[in-house]
Amino acid sequence: MVLTILLILIFLMIIYLLLIPITLYIDTTANQYYIQLHGLLKASILEDKEEFLKINLKVFFLNFYFYPLKKKAPREKKKLRKKNENKSKNRISIRTGFRMLKSFKIKRLFLDIDTGSCISNAKLYPVFSFLKYYTKANFRINFEGKNCLVLCLKNRPIYLIKSYINF
Repeated sequence: MVLTILLILIFLMIIYLLLIPITLYIDTTANQYYIQLHGLLKASILEDKEEFLKINLKVFFLNFYFYPLKKKAPREKKKLRKKNENKSKNRISIRTGFRMLKSFKIKRLFLDIDTGSCISNAKLYPVFSFLKYYTKANFRINFEGKNCLVLCLKNRPIYLIKSYINF
């Protein structure tokens, strides 16, 4: 009885982990950059006064901060490997990577740019107008020197696995 309940709980947890939404959010105006597994964890990139940047990792109700660009103390050198051992056998082809990239859904896209040249802005205006008409995204050209990007991508691990496995 206990074993069946434990197996059912493990099975439900695996299904939950496969169907949990993954969100990648980039907002350059508010300086928000994060990736989130809803209900499990959130990794945010923050700027720091002492170091260049720090990463805030929230796992359930716990907060962790770490500095990825902080120089670490030198360790002892490991034994050198042979040249043949350095090659990885599990490489992802460009085609598979493109399929995995196509599995992401764009929930929000706002792009507001100024190239600095009025001629380049004028050349981009019809392209952005065409993209704005045929997509759900919002594209703008400004002549004020502002650049802004808001991007929200969503996916699920099951879709990534499916796009990786299918040939």
